[in-house]
Amino acid sequence: MANPENAVRYTICTGRNVLLPGNTTPVPATITVDASTGKITDIAQGFRQRETPAPGTDGILWIDAGDKIVLPGLVDAHVHLNEPGRTDWEGFWTGTRAAASGGITTVVDMPLNSIPPTTTVEHLHAKRKAAQGQCHVDVAFWGGVIPGNQTHLKPLLDAGIKGFKCFLIESGVDEFPCVSEQDVELAMNELQNTSTVLLFHAELDVSHEPTGSSGPDPTLYSTFLHSRPETLEMDAIALITRMQRKYPALRCHIVHLSAASALPVIRAARSAGLNLTVETCFHYLCLSANDIPTGHPEFKCCPPIRESTNRDALWAALIEGVIDCVVSDHSPCVKELKKLDEGDIMAAWGGISTLGLGLSLLWTEAEQRGVTLSQVIDWTTRKTAEHSGLADLKGQLKVGFDGDFIIWDPDAKFMVTEESLNFKNKLSPYVGMTLRGRVEKTFLRGTLVYDADDRQRFEGVAPIGRLL
Repeated sequence: MANPENAVRYTICTGRNVLLPGNTTPVPATITVDASTGKITDIAQGFRQRETPAPGTDGILWIDAGDKIVLPGLVDAHVHLNEPGRTDWEGFWTGTRAAASGGITTVVDMPLNSIPPTTTVEHLHAKRKAAQGQCHVDVAFWGGVIPGNQTHLKPLLDAGIKGFKCFLIESGVDEFPCVSEQDVELAMNELQNTSTVLLFHAELDVSHEPTGSSGPDPTLYSTFLHSRPETLEMDAIALITRMQRKYPALRCHIVHLSAASALPVIRAARSAGLNLTVETCFHYLCLSANDIPTGHPEFKCCPPIRESTNRDALWAALIEGVIDCVVSDHSPCVKELKKLDEGDIMAAWGGISTLGLGLSLLWTEAEQRGVTLSQVIDWTTRKTAEHSGLADLKGQLKVGFDGDFIIWDPDAKFMVTEESLNFKNKLSPYVGMTLRGRVEKTFLRGTLVYDADDRQRFEGVAPIGRLL
């Protein structure tokens, strides 16, 4: 039996490059985390040499980051973990373990594609029961708006839901149908005097036939791209902002913005004082339709990845602040649904698997664009924590916050292989890419939950994540 006198009482992380709130560059600092609470109790300026007591005898776990960069743990506010019901697609154990490998210490789970979806308190209880004891990082939950469930929204808020997502186009699963304008109004009316947020999959469900000279070949990415034109997003956002004028106190949020042509509508809404926030995803910022080969459904997601000029415009809007944050929209499925053997993009499930790669993806692209690490971290930590109602707990290295931090090597390079992926179904468009920047270690409330150099320990680590 372990000697309680030797138990860890404090985790102390010291380094010459610690990214603290308000700083644009890392500075020497030392962070102390109380093991009993998991909270940061002190942040001192300067690198601190280890004291003389032998390891394990002073109740202190020392982390010497040296010249590596210490960053706050990421908050991924858009993840589909799919358990219960579609655990063969992804589950809490594999999904949160993959998150930890990418420096993510908190995920916010979407109300679909689990069965049942998180649209009632009873369904939330089923999801929390399934998650119990399986989470390697902390997990919060979004609820869902579907036709007829508006009376369940406030009870879901009381039960701890962070906000609500709806679809303006078919979601792809029968148990989570899209909403009409009338359904949206009923939900807005129900939520208008709360402090929550209403999230929109912003493609409007109207008929758009594929156009262009590419023909109907389902293996061509252009066929799929023409079937989901930018006008679907523009029309949806125009509808959302028009309805938001009737309920101006309610924050609305556009998930996974793909179409840069919708940015003027967003700018106009904000200029008019509407409380509208926007996210985009790693794949829209790091991939281009111009480079997607024929017959590769692993690149399919909804809305689609668009051309390089569109990608450049999204980056400009992110830097400007028109887009608030960046998330993964990790949306996996089993191999059969991706139609890899047929190369049928039109028939394949639309979703991209990213957990574990996001920070490296974004940093690889950001460096080429002159974007700083502090900007990247702000988009993936503080801003995502604010969006998901966790701003007083997560997303910053700050006294009183959870002691979630990562050790980051910005110069390390690695190739993405199937074997290196930690989510359940190892299908990703990033396989074969060489990325820059590697998460060396991830700490959740001061406890090590991922070590890149100790795979065996990582695979055997006990889950300590909490349900927020």
